[in-house]
Amino acid sequence: MRFVWSGDLAGQGWGINPDLGGYRIYEAMGALDPDFFLCSGDNIYADGPLTETVALPGGRTWRNITTQEKAKVAETLAEFRGNFRYNLLDENLRAFNARVPSIIQWDDHEVTNNWYPGEILGDTRYTEKNVDVLASRARQAFSEYFPISTLRRPGGRVHRVQHHGPLLDVFVLDMRTYRNANSTDDQPTDPQGILGREQLEWLKRELSRSRAVWKVIASDMPIGLVVPDTGDGKPNIEAVAQGDPGQPLGRELQIAELLRFIKHQRITGTVWLTADVHYTSAQHYQPSKAAFTDFEPFWEFVSGPLNAGAFPANTLDGTFGPDRVFLKAPTTANVSPADGYQFFGEVDIDGGSGELTVRLREQDGTVLFTQVLQPGRVGQ
Repeated sequence: MRFVWSGDLAGQGWGINPDLGGYRIYEAMGALDPDFFLCSGDNIYADGPLTETVALPGGRTWRNITTQEKAKVAETLAEFRGNFRYNLLDENLRAFNARVPSIIQWDDHEVTNNWYPGEILGDTRYTEKNVDVLASRARQAFSEYFPISTLRRPGGRVHRVQHHGPLLDVFVLDMRTYRNANSTDDQPTDPQGILGREQLEWLKRELSRSRAVWKVIASDMPIGLVVPDTGDGKPNIEAVAQGDPGQPLGRELQIAELLRFIKHQRITGTVWLTADVHYTSAQHYQPSKAAFTDFEPFWEFVSGPLNAGAFPANTLDGTFGPDRVFLKAPTTANVSPADGYQFFGEVDIDGGSGELTVRLREQDGTVLFTQVLQPGRVGQ
């Protein structure tokens, strides 16, 4: 079993550049002949208009293929559809889609940056300020371009589990639809959290039912990296960790509940995969280094973007004891794909031994980091 994962496509003003051969990363991923591709979210940047040219350092120029729907932020159903259609102009992506099936999840940029249910936008680029209205239109376009069976049923959803025989189950999370409002995230109780109670109970139930050797938790946001939301001028938090290294607070409470459940139910083989932060890294979470200790050690691997701006590394939060074993990220914000820092990850599971190998790769396929995990072993 082999699959690849990444996220974040056509973000921060960096679209299909014909001078560079378009989305070349899909050619490198396809060359590995994966069984499937896991997209960890931000399949489009509905809030990211494209211009024909962008000035680069050193007097260079970035050139975008442009369309009418990508000339402004997406608000209408037609504009959301146009964002999904835009990416299909790329030959590399179309060739990849013709060969490799995909498991798709969504995050914020399928609608707008850092959105949450009930939000009213202050962004002057938008005529429609109600995020729930925008999300409904985005959800329809998403379901048309990615016809997920669970999403197209009455009351459908993005979160689901994909079974791949005895070796692998992929638990696809939705950290967007059911979350509470972004805040300072330091409240002592938080029943809704980032997953919502119903999704959290579903995840616990499905993990306990799984008999697969490996249980990949496809998370559209990282667990122990502090991802801020400063769009309204407040020091709010966009993901889970808020930078307080002590006992769990806010959205961390749900993650602590989940990690405790995994330990006490003796569920082995959980590995967390994500993108979102626009660099690549590997974190090993260890109770011996954590403020909250009632869990078994686990790995979280980050890889992305596919074709978007790259950003410096986020701060680690010590609540769950992450140790950053590997990192590659730029030192300045919004580095263009012309200057590298585009990443994807590869997971190989050996059919005989059950051994799982993670490789973090650059845009051209160069291996940056390798980690081998043994099946059935607690605390690796």
